[in-house]
Amino acid sequence: MKILVISGFLGAGKTTFIQTLSEKTGKTFAVMENEYGSTGIDGNILKQDRLKVWELTEGCICCSLKSDFASSILTIANTADPEYLVVEPTGVGLLSAVMNNISKIEYERIRLLEPITIVDVHCVDSYLKEFRELYTDQIKKASQIILSKTETVSENEISCIVRILRDLNPQAKITSEPYNTQKPEWWNSFFENLYNKNKAELAAEPMHSSDLENTGFDNIRINSVNELLEVLAALMYGFFGTVFRAKGYVPISGQWTKFDVVNKQYRVSLCNKMPESKVIVIGRNLDYGLLRTAFNVNPEIDIL
Repeated sequence: MKILVISGFLGAGKTTFIQTLSEKTGKTFAVMENEYGSTGIDGNILKQDRLKVWELTEGCICCSLKSDFASSILTIANTADPEYLVVEPTGVGLLSAVMNNISKIEYERIRLLEPITIVDVHCVDSYLKEFRELYTDQIKKASQIILSKTETVSENEISCIVRILRDLNPQAKITSEPYNTQKPEWWNSFFENLYNKNKAELAAEPMHSSDLENTGFDNIRINSVNELLEVLAALMYGFFGTVFRAKGYVPISGQWTKFDVVNKQYRVSLCNKMPESKVIVIGRNLDYGLLRTAFNVNPEIDIL
């Protein structure tokens, strides 16, 4: 079993990239999903692509969940035994620590591939200021860096971002063009390059950003698109606290809708029917009571 780690900070677009990876390569692979917080969102999205998904929540596989993480990988290898396992760590974990944890159980039947980091071009400056240690670790330890959400960004802005990333990691391959436009051989290369851990500088003391809070709710209700947009705007502009990431899905007038907030931007799109409506919010100084009210959560349902 070959293991491909796809890293990236909060909202970078890791799940979207994994969906595209499945579509473009046509390969059958399993996915291990590590959400930050107790509410799993992305697992249900990936399962709709008929991917086999294992979810680990309420901890980070780079530290507090590392024993469960290692045991899960061994279990997957010994039972399901897929040819490839894609690991999507939580956005607030050290990539070096994740690679270190996997390397400890690597043997002839479990091989590590070169890790990838997805970078949201809209968040580079702000995340370097707010989360420098975590953010730079994910960049410095990647063999390949792929820019996401470049569609509305000028060539000059992208060139500046590439220079910043190149200064942090001179050896990494950096893809600044939209990854949807890449040729099949580019996609297939991810599954071919083995990780050379002998040259890697791995983390001695895994850690993650413990000052971030998260809360999640199941069975949320939104009555109209306008109501959803008002909630998303309130999330972005600090009405519920400092929000770095929020995501979820909910039916509105019979149509399932997926929403996503990253820093000061939001996206809304239609999606297939989900098992239940839910949301997770990650940030600082969150007002849980106001969030419950905004998402029309039944007061008898406890905060997750």
